[in-house]
Amino acid sequence: MSTIERALSRQKAQQQASAENKPQGEEIKDSVPAVEASADKQQPVAASAPRDSNLYLDLDLTDATRFVTSENSRSNLSEEFRAIKRKVLDTAFGPLSKTLKNANIVMVSSANPGEGKTFSAVNLALSIALEQNKTVLLVDADVLKPNVMRTLGAEYENGLMEYLLEEVSDLSEVIYHTNIDKLRIIPAGKKHHLSTELLASEKMLQTVTEFANRYSDRVVIIDCPPLLGINETLIMTNLAGQAVIVVEEGKTKLTEIQAAVQNLNPDMAKGFIVNKSQRSAGSGYGYGYGYGYGHYYASGQ
Repeated sequence: MSTIERALSRQKAQQQASAENKPQGEEIKDSVPAVEASADKQQPVAASAPRDSNLYLDLDLTDATRFVTSENSRSNLSEEFRAIKRKVLDTAFGPLSKTLKNANIVMVSSANPGEGKTFSAVNLALSIALEQNKTVLLVDADVLKPNVMRTLGAEYENGLMEYLLEEVSDLSEVIYHTNIDKLRIIPAGKKHHLSTELLASEKMLQTVTEFANRYSDRVVIIDCPPLLGINETLIMTNLAGQAVIVVEEGKTKLTEIQAAVQNLNPDMAKGFIVNKSQRSAGSGYGYGYGYGYGHYYASGQ
């Protein structure tokens, strides 16, 4: 039995004990409303109280060395994402946010597949979740090849596509609360032949606008498909205020990086993460993770 199954079994037992008239055959679902309903029946509390987790992430079981956690907060990986995070947060909430549209919406992409964008998006979200006064929503918008939940070793029912298709009525049904207090996740959902049109829909625009404005302390990290040859990513460049581009050292060609950046909205703040970079022995990092973040200016400047 998986960790998630055990957690759901405990939740089911608690709900059956507190609801005497509940039919025995009724299922406990993973969606947020089901969890909230159970919590409300058991203990009436103020609306601001924390809700029960409905998605358990066992990062130690998955591979603790690959993730930023509170337990390994001084590892090389954590330190480097801490530095990247500061740049992202400064842009999202600092002086630039006054003139930058949707500054707290951050798309993470790469020129090509396999450069580490999902790894970077997940760890950036985990690092921000360690902040004392910020919350983070991680959205898997790589609807063609979703990888966020697989990276985290988690399972789910519905996701972004189901919401855009109106197969679920409320956005809260696809926002998964986790056992990491300040982290929420929206999975990609099922594949659909109209994914481009769905991401370009008015409903998606309204959803991102709500993300940007509803919570003043929230950062939204969107894991997007690669920038070259994927229409879905081009849509997202007009919704986010920041773009973090992951570049694999020794693999990504300069011409590919330039072509990828040309596909971005020119008004976005743009940063770069150099993945799998070779550090000198004296730096103490060795072969691992490098970073760079800053504005990219048009050719000739």
